Amino acid sequence: MSPISTSGDVAGRPRVGIPWRTTAEEREQNREKLDYYFRAIRAAGAEPESVSLEQPKPRLERQLAELDAFVLPGSPADVDPRRYQAAKHIKTKTLDANRDSTDEAILAHALKTAKPVLAICYGCQILNVHLKGSLVQDIAAEKPGSLRHGNTDLSAGAAKGDAVHAASFTPNSRLASLNQGTQAQINSSHHQAIDRPGENLRVAAQAPDGTIEGVEWTGDANWVVGVQWHPERMPDEALTKRLFADFVSAARSAALAHKV
Repeated sequence: MSPISTSGDVAGRPRVGIPWRTTAEEREQNREKLDYYFRAIRAAGAEPESVSLEQPKPRLERQLAELDAFVLPGSPADVDPRRYQAAKHIKTKTLDANRDSTDEAILAHALKTAKPVLAICYGCQILNVHLKGSLVQDIAAEKPGSLRHGNTDLSAGAAKGDAVHAASFTPNSRLASLNQGTQAQINSSHHQAIDRPGENLRVAAQAPDGTIEGVEWTGDANWVVGVQWHPERMPDEALTKRLFADFVSAARSAALAHKV
């Protein structure tokens, strides 16, 4: 059975590809966390489709060609540090080669074809690595005195919810515009972060301790934004609604452009 759905075409909604968070979750068909992203995309007016992490490369390339935009979700795995020429830190414990390679293929396709990308948490990190940036492999170990950035991969039903801290947005950035100001409170659930920003990425948001919380692509006019927090878990926040709405608007424009 093909993984490609035509439901987005029927509804006239842009089709947004979202890779499974991990190989293990795909094999178990565990959608609990993945569905946060699906709900956010549907609420913003697009049609989400899962992208398998284990399909052959030709099939993956055919699916990517049929999609209009992409969300790269969070993951309990870490990006393999060999991808940014670093030794593996003791705190870098879980790797998922299928997720890394799938996201790399998505990013190569999206940047080549000018398709929008919203990269979240792990997605933000691999966006940075794809563009030749590097990562802090464990904030607490490598940046003593930093804020607590939460428990990695907080369970969906956790009673206490995510950690929350302040963020400052770069004036005149897309994120500042969507936030309608330069200050916000964001949720936090990660132990790694961007260290050296990748090529054509500008820092658009930072935590009070200097941790990079958002980046934006400046290489061309394509809509590519990375956020370290989890907007899909803050569905009622105004910034979340504007962020997903702006992304879907860009996806709709990309879909029309590719049909011309």
